[in-house]
Amino acid sequence: MFQQLFDTDNSFWTLLGKMVDFVGLGLFWALLCLPIVTIIPSTSALYYTVVKCFRQRKERAFLVMWKTFVSDIKKGIAVTLICLPFAVAIVLGDFVMVNHMGSDLGQVMYMAYYVVMLVAFGYLCWIAAVMARFEMKIKRLFYTSFVLALRHLPSTVVMLIVNWVLLMWTLQMWWPIFFTPVLAMLLSSLLLERIFPKYLTKEEAEEFGSKPPEEQYWDQSQN
Repeated sequence: MFQQLFDTDNSFWTLLGKMVDFVGLGLFWALLCLPIVTIIPSTSALYYTVVKCFRQRKERAFLVMWKTFVSDIKKGIAVTLICLPFAVAIVLGDFVMVNHMGSDLGQVMYMAYYVVMLVAFGYLCWIAAVMARFEMKIKRLFYTSFVLALRHLPSTVVMLIVNWVLLMWTLQMWWPIFFTPVLAMLLSSLLLERIFPKYLTKEEAEEFGSKPPEEQYWDQSQN
């Protein structure tokens, strides 16, 4: 009995380990995001780790996340630096719109701007996931993410709503940071991991545990 209790392969310890990973990976992600310019590579690494360790049941989640983060950090920082000015402009624009909501026209303008802000946020969700699962240059990363976001608009909207609600909840309450980052990636993967294999050959789709060749994916995404 005691041997079974302390057997690290039994269901209790497996579940406990997953719970530790669930909380720990979210905090690790928050730590990696602190320099700001690492937000995209950190999010991309978290998505890849969640897919590998929670959906495909790979082990050593923290090691997987760290290696992924380090391997993509140069490209990820460049992508973040491209996105950051637009993100700052959108946030500043939100403050301007809020200050002009006194009239009916101002409220209508704010609602329109809010939609634009949400669309931009949804696009960023695709960028992080595509970078996590495929090898491609920065220009192609932006273009492919844009095409996929439009081509699979219903999934984009659902993913956007889920991530936006979790983000707002975390910003308002702070303590959900212990589990919302991993939960957001896990829920997003339920949609995205059904979409990505559609752009692969049958053999590549069966072996989607590794990143497929850049050119083959890009050629098929054009069709």
